[in-house]
Amino acid sequence: MTDRGHGGPVIGIVGWKNNGKTTLVVRLVEWLTARRLRVSTIKHAHHRVDIDKPGKDSYRHREAGATEAVLATAARFAIVHELRGAPEPALEELLARMSPVDLVIVEGFKRFSHPKIETHLAERGTPLIAHDDPSVVAVATDAAALVLDRPVLDLNDIEAVGRFVLGQAGIGP
Repeated sequence: MTDRGHGGPVIGIVGWKNNGKTTLVVRLVEWLTARRLRVSTIKHAHHRVDIDKPGKDSYRHREAGATEAVLATAARFAIVHELRGAPEPALEELLARMSPVDLVIVEGFKRFSHPKIETHLAERGTPLIAHDDPSVVAVATDAAALVLDRPVLDLNDIEAVGRFVLGQAGIGP
C-alpha cells in the first residue's frame, strides 16, 4: 500500500451492489478507531447525491453560483464543491484535498489502481472482480470454499480483516 501524498496509506473496499461494502467499511472504521488510529473515508456514488437541503442558506449559495459552499458549525464542517460541468475528479485529486490521517478507506472507485479488498456475499452470486483486477489484494467473503491466488478473508471476522488492512498499510507490529 502506498501513500498517495495526503498523509496516509489508502485501502479500497470494492464489490458489486449489496455485497457488504458499506457494512465492512463501518466495521473497519470502528475497529481501527478503537485502536486509536485516525481514519478517513471516501465513498463513491454512481447516482446524484445532495447532502444539502433545498431552501437552506448553503444550498441557496450553491444555487446562486458558488463553486464551493462551506457549512461550518462548532461540531463539524462540510465543503460542497460544485463541478458545474467539469469532469468528476480522480481519486488522487480527492485524496490530495484530505487532511493527514493514519489510513484512508475508499469505498468504491473500483476502476482505480489503489490496493483493494473485494467484498463478496455467496448468496448474491455475483462474479468476482478479483479475477480481472490485480489491484484487488484480498477478497473478504462469507463463502466457505473460495479458492483464489490471493488471500481470502472471512468477511465476518473483523479482527482478521482489520489485521490484514494494518499489514497492507504498514501500521503496527
